[in-house]
Amino acid sequence: MGLYLRSVSSVSVPLKIVMPSVAQPHKCLALVLASTLSLSTFQPAQASTNPDEALQKIGDDYIAYLFKTEPPRATSAGVHTYDNELGDYSAQSVAEDIKSKKEFLDRLKSVDFQALSVNSKIDWNLLVGDINSSLLDKEVRQFWKMDPDLYSSVATRGVFSLIQRDFAPLESRLKCVIEREKRIPSVLQDGKKNLDPAVVPPIYNDIALEQLPGMIEFFEKTLPGTFDKVKDEELLREFGDNNAKVVAALKDYQAFVKTALKDKSKGTFVLGEDHFVRKLKCDELIEEPLDDILTKGEKELKRLQGEFRRVAKELDPKADAVTAFESISSDHPTADKLLDATRGVLEDIRKYCVEKPICTIPSEERARIDETPSFNRALSFASMDTPGPFERKAREAFYYVTLPEKNWDAKRSEEHLRSYSYGDLINTSVHEAYPGHYVQFLWVNHAPTTVRKLFGCMSNDEGWAHYCEQMMLDEGYRDGDSKLRLVQIHDALLRNCRYIVGIKMHTRGMTVDEGIKFFMDEGFQEKSNAERETKRGTADPTYLVYTYGKLQILALRKEVEAEDGKNYSIRAFHDAFLKEGYPPVSLVRAKMLQLPIKKYF
Repeated sequence: MGLYLRSVSSVSVPLKIVMPSVAQPHKCLALVLASTLSLSTFQPAQASTNPDEALQKIGDDYIAYLFKTEPPRATSAGVHTYDNELGDYSAQSVAEDIKSKKEFLDRLKSVDFQALSVNSKIDWNLLVGDINSSLLDKEVRQFWKMDPDLYSSVATRGVFSLIQRDFAPLESRLKCVIEREKRIPSVLQDGKKNLDPAVVPPIYNDIALEQLPGMIEFFEKTLPGTFDKVKDEELLREFGDNNAKVVAALKDYQAFVKTALKDKSKGTFVLGEDHFVRKLKCDELIEEPLDDILTKGEKELKRLQGEFRRVAKELDPKADAVTAFESISSDHPTADKLLDATRGVLEDIRKYCVEKPICTIPSEERARIDETPSFNRALSFASMDTPGPFERKAREAFYYVTLPEKNWDAKRSEEHLRSYSYGDLINTSVHEAYPGHYVQFLWVNHAPTTVRKLFGCMSNDEGWAHYCEQMMLDEGYRDGDSKLRLVQIHDALLRNCRYIVGIKMHTRGMTVDEGIKFFMDEGFQEKSNAERETKRGTADPTYLVYTYGKLQILALRKEVEAEDGKNYSIRAFHDAFLKEGYPPVSLVRAKMLQLPIKKYF
């Protein structure tokens, strides 16, 4: 489970959408989330004998606690009470956080689960899952001792979240940037104290060192340019002094990773089967035996490979499948035209979603296409960053696309751009925008409870976006274009390789080199992409969520279609699915099919 942190200049066209009615947020939390109020101003409520009210109070308190202890989360969610704070990342703070979360867990377990309403039972599972996931990372795995990228990323994203959207006047945000920058050297020092070479995996050093130049560039170049229009010279001087200290601290931290960690690290990234299974349950409420999960992924891989070869033969009966695909992937925009080419496909996809109809799109707002920020390029290919559900002013959503780095040679740049063929631009935009992540974000804003506006899981989130790629073509988009179908299957093979490589690297002894080879041989991926994907899997062990979630949604759709019979409508199915937020699909299934909500913990 996770707090919703997907982080809109609007371009309007006439379209009337009527949204279903939704419940109002709990009145106490509404006060908490008002950015002009301090969280310390609202008084503790008396314990309620009503189980739903008791759960709601615990949920409110937990959200307030997370916002107070992890201020960048509050900023990203659209709550600006703590914009001038960054949080404490010392070992003592970790210990205090573990203690506090165990206390929240005790409070949740004291609630009579069977007496809760359906929506409250879903919320209970989400809250308990989120706490258990955090305890797994912090107390059991002690990830804060393992990952050097954790500290530099917290520092960079904490500041970036203040400049990304215009939620307050520029000078006000500059003051908050200064206050957060003052804390960054201390956060990096905490990292140097916490990180233990005995448990740091060498590949995590590689990831951190790949990310750090972009972070330093952000503070040296991007951030100062943001405040060009500020006139307050004293404020600018203060910013300049603090920003220089941050750059120096990041360079010092970079040197620390290169010297104190890189040649001394002896840790393993391998999660192990027990922890892997526990993480799947905490994050996704997946309880299947791991062997069954792996078998399911391998079966889907074989199906996709067969489809890949079949469609390739339709395009060129004489060529092998990889050659047929390469003829498509070589047709791509140049790096300088990539952003414009991405913008060019969005409206056509959106129009089809509305006119088919595929689903309700509950807003006229549009996402903005932009280059992936420099500090986030190492592991990100394309992403959707949407405003938090409580952001009232700055509604910009960003569809980020990663361009080739300027220092890459021609071969590496070409390999990267092959993943942005014109067909891939469509498929990726379906995933990221319509009717994928962006549409789901618009619906999450209207989720039935406050908890479900903030908490959910990736097998729903990424599963939905990945499901949409196949579904749109199945529903007739682009009239069965075989080139587009081949691209869609190729992308599905990538996600399916993630599924298998993630399990095998963390539980079955697969090495990084073997993972790279698997992506290339079984998923027909370029080497550069295979290396990036495998590297990601070392730190994101359960990135099976794309394929697993897609398969769950397809199975649920089949059940609903059989139950509804002649009354079945794909738009009605999608709307009913989306209106639940993004909890684990097992909970959505129970709600849609009117089955009992299981207590998972």
